[in-house]
Amino acid sequence: MTAIDRTTGAPQPIGYSRSTLGRVALVLRWIALFIAVILFLLPFYLVLRNALSTESDITSPSWTLFPKHLQWGNIKELFNDTQVPMARALYNSAVVGVLGTAGQLLLASMAGYGLARIPYRHADKVFYAIVATLMIPGAVTFIPSFIVVSSLGWVSTLRGLIIPTLFSGFAAFLFRQYFLNFPRELEEAARVDGAGHFGTFWRIVVPNSLPFFAALAAITFIGNWNSFLWPLVIGQDSSSWTIQVAMSTFVTAQTINIHELFMAVAVSILPLVLIFAFLQRYLIQGVTQSGIKD
Repeated sequence: MTAIDRTTGAPQPIGYSRSTLGRVALVLRWIALFIAVILFLLPFYLVLRNALSTESDITSPSWTLFPKHLQWGNIKELFNDTQVPMARALYNSAVVGVLGTAGQLLLASMAGYGLARIPYRHADKVFYAIVATLMIPGAVTFIPSFIVVSSLGWVSTLRGLIIPTLFSGFAAFLFRQYFLNFPRELEEAARVDGAGHFGTFWRIVVPNSLPFFAALAAITFIGNWNSFLWPLVIGQDSSSWTIQVAMSTFVTAQTINIHELFMAVAVSILPLVLIFAFLQRYLIQGVTQSGIKD
């Protein structure tokens, strides 16, 4: 390729062609992607490396990629620890995550569908009230929620961990935005067959909205699984600890059990990695269908 010199009018060669610049840009993108992957995987490597190490390997001033002898016995040691009921904590987290996610999706989807489709004079006011709750900091409602749960006798119970988190104003908002863009033709066909709002919702809307439900379920489950402050306050007995609360006990004012802590972290993130691996396409598809862009 050539360019015209403005002073002499003679053709001048261009240093780099478009194809060369395109290859350079492609190489730079791959380098940036490689760096991003390394930074993303680095925490997982550190967790796995330290989980299979001894205390001396972790605190040693000389760093090795992996210890010479992998300590697979750390897994058995973790679950045999009498001070931390890890198996019970995993069970509690699973129950809280599954039931909390299912209940939140049920309530939020029905609320969102009602606000989007059922004609009601004060529907907009109810919607604005729900949106207004999103502006209230969680610290403001934390103590009143604890007082209510304590007065009901739900401290150190799974009910106290699950029920107060069942309704989410943000999830209801997302469902409403999604249902506003749901094809009305499908609903009208169900109405012709004699289905009411409830029947239309369960027979037509829900089966055709599974990708969005799956995306929100994955996000909600991850949030419930990683929740720490509320389970810490409510789970005052070790039998009601969740995995996050159980892991916090490895670091105390007197002792720090580093290798068990890292092994507990590795065990705790495994369900989240599996969920994300199976539902990642629904996460992307659900976000694009949320209707927020409108």
